[in-house]
Amino acid sequence: MAHRTGVRLGSFLVCAAIVAAAIGFAATSVRAAKATLTVYTAVEADDLKKYAARFNEDYPDIEIKWVRDSTGVITAKLLAEKANPQADVIWGLAATSLLVLKPEGMLMPYAPKGVERLDAQFRDKDTPPAWVGMDAWVAALCFNTVEAQKKNLPKPASWKDLTKPVYKGTIVMPNPASSGTGFLDVTSWLQLFGETEGWKYMDALHQNIGVYTHSGSKPCTMAGAGEYPIGVSFEFRAARQKKQGAPIDIVFPSEGSGWDMEATSIVKGTKNLEAAKTLVDWSVTDKAMKLYNEGYAVVAISKMSQPIEHLPGNMLEHMIKNDFQWAAVNRAKILGEWEKRYGAKSEPKK
Repeated sequence: MAHRTGVRLGSFLVCAAIVAAAIGFAATSVRAAKATLTVYTAVEADDLKKYAARFNEDYPDIEIKWVRDSTGVITAKLLAEKANPQADVIWGLAATSLLVLKPEGMLMPYAPKGVERLDAQFRDKDTPPAWVGMDAWVAALCFNTVEAQKKNLPKPASWKDLTKPVYKGTIVMPNPASSGTGFLDVTSWLQLFGETEGWKYMDALHQNIGVYTHSGSKPCTMAGAGEYPIGVSFEFRAARQKKQGAPIDIVFPSEGSGWDMEATSIVKGTKNLEAAKTLVDWSVTDKAMKLYNEGYAVVAISKMSQPIEHLPGNMLEHMIKNDFQWAAVNRAKILGEWEKRYGAKSEPKK
């Protein structure tokens, strides 16, 4: 009797061990099965590792595979892939680009947890929204004081100042077809001055342009390095260049600065929907807003915006009233006209 009891007990222990091992293996398999999200972005390249690391502190089982380029390039890539989407999420692309993609049926409406906390202008007006904002980036001039002194150039105070003959060949700015910063510049001038006067302004500015770049950051980087005295860029890159020791003054033109917002959306047709929702949920959290605010002075929950070193505390006052829908609807026409008039001075594409 005791022998049979021992056999049964031994068999039970063996079975229990097998079950425990199976459960352990299953748990290991679940932990090992990471979801991988392909995320298209125009976020500054030097910040992408930090963004992924902060997200993975909360969600270690979702891996982000970045596909990064300038705004115009990413927008064109998404449109080209419309019939066979390759991205799961768009994170940090200009809202004006998402407003181009939305009527094409390429974005999946989704209301992330906490969306009601975002300022109204930082989210799509539909319910549920097709996209949600992250932060604003704002046009600014990077003015190299050392090079300007050598060339006896006065510091410009306005957009109109840049058309003065004294600045001939000393200015570099982004191509709006490639760069979201370039596009917000052009569309802001057309809104500030009116379309007829806006094109006249750009005709005059063109006489003083040395080259049009395919990146919104590059004009400020070039100005900081002394390649050109004046770079038409944006406040994030200007503040970072100055913090790194570049001899630049940051100028916000008196007429006001164009701006756009980095925004996030789920790509319709993603096969990783739950992971995509998790990332978009995270993109509107306090933790994410604080992360954006490490570089950008205005974030989508504006009451959380804290001052950035080297930038004015009243950034909202420098930002023009911007009609993003108008810019998106007229994007192709504006870019076609710009290319016809000024494209010959663009730097070669890589």
